[in-house]
Amino acid sequence: MRTNNRRNDELRKIEIIPNVNMFAEGSCLIKCGNTQVLCTATVEEKIPAWMKEENKGWVTAEYSMLPRANRSRTPRENKAPSGRTQEIQRLIGRSLRSVVDLEALKDHTITVDCDVLQGDGGTRTASITGGFVAMYLAVQKMRKEGKFIVNPIKEFVAAVSCGIVDGEDLLDLEYEEDSNAQADTNFVLSSGGKIIEIQGTAEGAPFAEERFFHLMNMAKKGIAELMDLQHQAINKGM
Repeated sequence: MRTNNRRNDELRKIEIIPNVNMFAEGSCLIKCGNTQVLCTATVEEKIPAWMKEENKGWVTAEYSMLPRANRSRTPRENKAPSGRTQEIQRLIGRSLRSVVDLEALKDHTITVDCDVLQGDGGTRTASITGGFVAMYLAVQKMRKEGKFIVNPIKEFVAAVSCGIVDGEDLLDLEYEEDSNAQADTNFVLSSGGKIIEIQGTAEGAPFAEERFFHLMNMAKKGIAELMDLQHQAINKGM
């Protein structure tokens, strides 16, 4: 039996609280069960040097975990981000950029910071889901100020994990499930039903193609529910 008697295809209790940072152009705190991620979006009138001739804007992300976000203390990454951290923040950045018209964002960079306050599985997927809300709120603030005439955000994006645990297909894995999974997948999808990224690994024996498609269908259901919550948080935050 899953925590809180969750069904196999049921998300954890999700809460997205907008505008939790008074200084950031956009922000939210996303809670997925016991996982909590603070997401802030900063808009700056500059672009990376290598983009100077492209007449576009840029969206990037940074990700970190507080030392006691996990069951034991993790030292701060003072010198350079670990390989895992770099991989996750690149995933977040790719996911958010995929739904933004960078030409409409011309001469601006949006940086989305995702700081894990508490990690109980699914921190990267929560960061994408919450990071989008923070980015959307930041863009709407800029539009009200006349910085963006056209909304550069084309679609919503959200992400969720699925896996096979003790032979069962499960949606939205918490830490204990994830650490014992026979297969672990992360799905990033757009509101138009398009695939942005899929990460999938068999943790031992291979798993069948039909199991993968079942996991994907579970992910589609979960992401549709997450996008409803994104809409609610954005409406509340605006």
